[in-house]
Amino acid sequence: MCRGGEITSIDAMTNNVLNEATTQVKKLRRSRDDRMLAGVCGGFAKLLGVDAALVRIGLVAATLLGFGTGAILYVAAWILMPEEEVYPTETTTQGF
Repeated sequence: MCRGGEITSIDAMTNNVLNEATTQVKKLRRSRDDRMLAGVCGGFAKLLGVDAALVRIGLVAATLLGFGTGAILYVAAWILMPEEEVYPTETTTQGF
């Protein structure tokens, strides 16, 4: 038998989890900082939380072993992935 207070606390916990999840959504973007060519591998690495060198090694392996498939996927990601946004900093002054 459920009491009204228990349902309310469960609903509150669910809402808290949903709010935290929506504020911490990671988006796939091409990296501006960690790039060799277009920032695709750097963006995937940031999303996955791994070093970009590992993603690059995987891409080279996919290109060599997959008869160029990795290169095609890279170009497609370059075209389809938006670039990371640049946020202006408050300490930046222009001309002063």
